[in-house]
Amino acid sequence: MTTSKRERERARRREEKWTERQAQARARKQRTWTIVGAVAALAVVGGVVVLALSANSDADAATAAKAFTLPPPSAAEDREWTGELRTSAGDIEFTLDGQAAPQTVASFVSLAQGGFFDGTDCHRLTTSGLYVLQCGDPTGTGTGGPGYTFGPVENAPEDGFFPAGTIGMARAQATDSHGSQFFLVYEDTTLPTDTGGYTVFGKITSGLDVVRAVADAGTADGAPDGSPATPVTIEGVETQ
Repeated sequence: MTTSKRERERARRREEKWTERQAQARARKQRTWTIVGAVAALAVVGGVVVLALSANSDADAATAAKAFTLPPPSAAEDREWTGELRTSAGDIEFTLDGQAAPQTVASFVSLAQGGFFDGTDCHRLTTSGLYVLQCGDPTGTGTGGPGYTFGPVENAPEDGFFPAGTIGMARAQATDSHGSQFFLVYEDTTLPTDTGGYTVFGKITSGLDVVRAVADAGTADGAPDGSPATPVTIEGVETQ
């Protein structure tokens, strides 16, 4: 098969996956999540938000848990993965380190291949002290996840230094509370280590300028921590 034919075939497969995942994303967005009180603390990269889900939301979480279950670390195959994050702001290419963070990579790849991230918004941008764009929440509120949590923290930098281009996992205060939310570091950032640190599981290889352009536009309300002024919707995630 010639290079052009291979490219056309890959494009055709991506289009088929995209169509299928969009249908799945539309179905997921029909679920209703309701914030009703304070029963759990979700510490997401330098901040704390408090959430509680109603009984109906608990049922939704149970449904999500059936659809998306945590794969074993062995699913990451102790190897490097490559991938592409297609967003409304531009495409971001990345690698994932299945050897250094096998459980995290196995979870991310499983969710990506299942279309979990498709149609979700990157809900949080920080522009002072912490320089990250946070994504991976199906509710777009900072409170959602895949219906399961896991831990412990993997491959956390001892000094808390996250160079620009790092891909890390957000989590609640407990070190075994990873879910689906992840963050893209667009400028060198140092995160606290006294609570167990944060998992590093990949790096951006192309498209860092896309994230920086979003950051340059700031947050919607001009605060140093909030939703990005430039909406960023994940259209699809390819991994291989």
